[in-house]
Amino acid sequence: MSVSARLAELGLELPAVAAPLAAYVPAVRTGNLVFTAGQLPMVDGKLVRTGKVGAAVTPEQAAELARIAAFNALAAVDALVGLDAVTRVVKVVGFVASAPGFTGQPAVINGASTFLGEVFGESGAHARSAVGVSELPLDSPVEVELVVEIA
Repeated sequence: MSVSARLAELGLELPAVAAPLAAYVPAVRTGNLVFTAGQLPMVDGKLVRTGKVGAAVTPEQAAELARIAAFNALAAVDALVGLDAVTRVVKVVGFVASAPGFTGQPAVINGASTFLGEVFGESGAHARSAVGVSELPLDSPVEVELVVEIA
């Protein structure tokens, strides 16, 4: 099943690519890899939620935000090469704006990882980093980057 067909089966339609916040592009291809810029949990051009995870944002809310950010990263890939060209998700890097003492970053970024598994099946299994940071752009709770392999 193609990735586009799988998204339709899940009842999902790719969002528009989020406009860059500075001097960069949403995704770049080199050889058979596509690297996305960090994507925030934006819906209809607006950040869904702000604040630190472990304070104003619960880990469960943040996991859903990571899912949205990963979906936005897929939109950036699609705009560059077409999502059906993706043969494997290689790496996910997730950043979590963490309140002091919060150490649940891996569970938060599981929101992105689980979503990619739903979309790509076995080809969605990937290497990953989940990093706690003090601040993210626009006071976003999470940011997600992808590296995917294409045919």
